[in-house]
Amino acid sequence: MDHFLEFEKPIAELEGKIGELSRLIEAGDDNLERELERLRARADQLIRQTYAKLDPWQKTQVARHTGRPKFAEYADRLITDFTPLAGDRGFADDKAIIGGPGRFRGRAVMVIGTEKGSGTDGRLEHNFGMARPEGYRKAQRLMDMADRFNLPVLTFIDTMGAYPGIGAEERGQAQAIARTIEVSLGLGVPVIAAVVGEGGSGGAVALATANRVLIFEHAIYSVISPEGCASILWQTNDKARDAAIALKLTAQDLEKLKVVDAVVKEPVGGAHRDPETAIDALGDAIDAALKPLLAMDAAALRQDRRQKFLELGRKGL
Repeated sequence: MDHFLEFEKPIAELEGKIGELSRLIEAGDDNLERELERLRARADQLIRQTYAKLDPWQKTQVARHTGRPKFAEYADRLITDFTPLAGDRGFADDKAIIGGPGRFRGRAVMVIGTEKGSGTDGRLEHNFGMARPEGYRKAQRLMDMADRFNLPVLTFIDTMGAYPGIGAEERGQAQAIARTIEVSLGLGVPVIAAVVGEGGSGGAVALATANRVLIFEHAIYSVISPEGCASILWQTNDKARDAAIALKLTAQDLEKLKVVDAVVKEPVGGAHRDPETAIDALGDAIDAALKPLLAMDAAALRQDRRQKFLELGRKGL
């Protein structure tokens, strides 16, 4: 771990001691092995206890952790023969959204995901996962292609929201998002969406208009960020924790409200501690959600998807 969250300080201290003891043992001091095992057991217990009682603001921090797997990692581990396609055939290629055909467990699919990037250069290249209109138009193009070739669509969502810059607004950001939702609702193929980190506002909904929406245990999904909500309601970011609680943005709240269909368990301590295990668990959840949808015809899939969103707000209240 190279980055600990504020509430993880006791864990960081323990893991620091574990690191020191491990180095001493490597240097030949075998008398410390019992103490090392004791500290490891204590650290594991502390991680379990801490992550079992996270509040919504702490879950928001976990969802944004820089070590969480990015779209490129999901594609590398879950998708074979992945071929990214670039451009919206109108203006430019937006690297905040990446997509193309590939194979998921042997089945041809269309994969679309938001990419936040890793490291400073990567985040700048991918605009921190905040897509511009051309990104959503690229997603529309890929969805149309999936419909034409009868490919199920898998989307991976990790974004603070659509890019709010002047240029994006001038090029029709709101229309691009709305049109992506419209295209997705009309697809005659199964659509599975997975919120793997942060699902923010319409920028997330554009890729989450699916037959089944999955979400990681410590991911969040909301109409606005806690900071944005706090700045509107209280004119200060200091109330972000209160806003996170009020927004009901955690996976557990969203499952109760029937906004998502399934919560995918993460490794103890979050997906950032064991990315491969987390990705494999999500792959199993996607597979389980996809199989029954493959037996449905195009009309049934469209109706299933439309009905799902028409019922939001009516169920779970």
